[in-house]
Amino acid sequence: MRFIDAGESHGKALAGIIEGLPSGLRIDEEFINRELDRRRSGYGRGGRMKIESDHAEILSGVRDGYTLGSPLAFVIENADFPNWEGIMGAGACPDKASRAVTAVRPGHADYPGAVKYGFTDARNVLERASARETAARVAAGAIAKLFLRELGITVGSHVYQIGSVTSSKGQYSADKLSGYSDRSPVRCMNPAAAKEMMKAIDEAKANGDTLGGKVEVVISGMPVGIGSFVHYDRKLDYALMGAIGGVQSVKSVGIGLGEDYAGLPGREAHDEMYLSDGRITRKTNNAGGIEGGVSNGEDIVIRATLKPIPTVMKGLNTVDIATGASVKSEPERSDVCAVPAGGVVLEAVAAMAIAEKITETLGGDTMDEVKERMDKKRASEWKLR
Repeated sequence: MRFIDAGESHGKALAGIIEGLPSGLRIDEEFINRELDRRRSGYGRGGRMKIESDHAEILSGVRDGYTLGSPLAFVIENADFPNWEGIMGAGACPDKASRAVTAVRPGHADYPGAVKYGFTDARNVLERASARETAARVAAGAIAKLFLRELGITVGSHVYQIGSVTSSKGQYSADKLSGYSDRSPVRCMNPAAAKEMMKAIDEAKANGDTLGGKVEVVISGMPVGIGSFVHYDRKLDYALMGAIGGVQSVKSVGIGLGEDYAGLPGREAHDEMYLSDGRITRKTNNAGGIEGGVSNGEDIVIRATLKPIPTVMKGLNTVDIATGASVKSEPERSDVCAVPAGGVVLEAVAAMAIAEKITETLGGDTMDEVKERMDKKRASEWKLR
């Protein structure tokens, strides 16, 4: 299974293609668009969320509500494009100089991207580097979630830190997270901590600043044996960490205890195994559901740190690449805190990575074949006979 997308932040549309979906997967377009709505929500989002009301239009690969096995293509129109056509259109752009970006912003792709591709206007970089692109990944991730749901696998997330305010982690299944985290404006499971997080966001906004945070993604219902130990690039954690780390603003990723492993001796770090009702069980899940690059049947737990958005309203010291002058960076329309929405994006890319590894491990051209092979995979788990 492979996914590719295209489009700029203020261009006409975002487009995506998913290749490798089996035939016979029911596509619920309402679910896909609800996932897009989840991405738009969250305390601390910027003004653009009031403009865009994202809707994924499926162009190919689906007939009568079911996948055909051919590439699935979709498009998400950018509602703000009419205001930007003279700046970001594919044809002549008579107004492009009015929105040129030469005061490159620290923390963004502006400067290295302009150098790499030979641009004098960093708008050519920021329009594609923008997190607006994640709308396409959320739509694709929603389709991956539909695929996983057919196999008894669910994906959820919650925010456990914004700024200096923290909450509990490592206590929730994906099913519980799916039912409860979205009830909070910051997608935090602890109501008291959520109030403090919103207060911190308000203070940052008043100061013209931004905040980052931490998100935990949980995948429940995984069988033993997805992924592989035989090559580095077939490891499940390799796929997940790359997918999560490739999301805008993510600066660190951990599986299970992650960086907390560093402070533990081996006798406390690893998940001891016991026999219960003829099956192997564990009392802890420090490994986060993956051992040696292979799923071990426990919940997969991924934790990610998202940096504060670098578009700071008061500006940061930088250099104008057109003049060489020392200036303040210019703000683009942006969020104060995108961590709650970031969790939705991380769910999507994790779902895509898991779906890809399942199809790689199990194969199958039809959903019936995939389900049959998943049942055999689950039945193959060790048990006392």
